[in-house]
Amino acid sequence: MSMFESSEYRWRETYFVLFDSSKRPTLKAVEQALSAINEHYELTNLREDGSGRIDSLTLVSPDDFAAVDICYTDGEEVLEHAANLIAEMEPAACEPGEAETLRRMKQYDGRFDVLHFEHVLGLPQEEEIDEMLDPSALLLVLAVLAKITGGVAIDPQGGTILPGDD
Repeated sequence: MSMFESSEYRWRETYFVLFDSSKRPTLKAVEQALSAINEHYELTNLREDGSGRIDSLTLVSPDDFAAVDICYTDGEEVLEHAANLIAEMEPAACEPGEAETLRRMKQYDGRFDVLHFEHVLGLPQEEEIDEMLDPSALLLVLAVLAKITGGVAIDPQGGTILPGDD
């Protein structure tokens, strides 16, 4: 079940982690890495392929009023998407190493779609929900996924590469 199906959560944004599909981690490795960064995270909807590699999962972070759906995609669709992202980001690539990262991205045929949701159930309509939502879980998830895949986390709305271990 995706968080889209829950009336308790509202979708906020989607980020991506691009990487070489041969480095797609096992579900167990992702589960261990995410559990290690915060013991209060709740991991649900765990799905793997026939080889034990991650297909999808949902992480709920009650302390952050947030949830994150992670879904894996690969192949030609990802290569085309990466090419489009690179074309949008290249003109603004001025930080040290960004040009090299963009060059590497052209080869990435694996992608995690990381969908960020905010918990809205029980909050008054007039309350400023933005003040409740903490992006910490999202940023930590992106960093972990980029690290274990050797890939790169992308904020497509801002057209930026997020800091992390390359």
